[in-house]
Amino acid sequence: MKQVLIIGASRGIGLELVRQYRADGDAVSATARSDEGLARLRSLDAMALRLDLLSEAGASALAWPIDGAAFDVVVLNAGVYGPRSAGLDTPTQAEFDTVMHTNVLGAMRVLPQVVDALAPGARLAVMSSRMGAIGTRSSASGWLYRASKAALNSLLKDASLVLAGRAICVALHPGWVRTDMGGAGAELDVARSASDLRRTLAGLRDTDNGGFFNHDGQRLDW
Repeated sequence: MKQVLIIGASRGIGLELVRQYRADGDAVSATARSDEGLARLRSLDAMALRLDLLSEAGASALAWPIDGAAFDVVVLNAGVYGPRSAGLDTPTQAEFDTVMHTNVLGAMRVLPQVVDALAPGARLAVMSSRMGAIGTRSSASGWLYRASKAALNSLLKDASLVLAGRAICVALHPGWVRTDMGGAGAELDVARSASDLRRTLAGLRDTDNGGFFNHDGQRLDW
């Protein structure tokens, strides 16, 4: 039985990861901001933890309920898309703050909290996106989201250096998934994406530390 922590699990891919890990008999702790999200997690017999990444005090409070844990898998899934710009449309200050604080500052707040709760050889993943890749980019749509995911990839790389030998740290692209963020026309259903992600995490080797991977395990360029 694995010990699993999913950060940002009130719906979509995060909730499906909780569902699938629990179906396999794993012990799952998971976070959500709202009462509704916490109730959905409890209905799956997960340990439901309230967490708001926009709150400095709230993020810091994550440390005590996971104190003494030894998680085999940690997935930082929380994130927002923000304005769906098609080009160089300047975001408002509020839009910038929401996206960057959630996707980047939130990760910087949470990652240090989980370090001492990792089991030896744990898998630590951040849910990134191919939209954050720079070398292969061919579109500027959603440029604020893209910037936030590029920054998140940088954070993951730093975490992989700090935790080398203790955990295998990777950035993951879940695919274009039919969720609230991905839309009804997306390629993958959420169950397939989550299943692929779990398989990829389980198959990671020490040499994969610091890598960027597609949901199906294919290595991606930064």
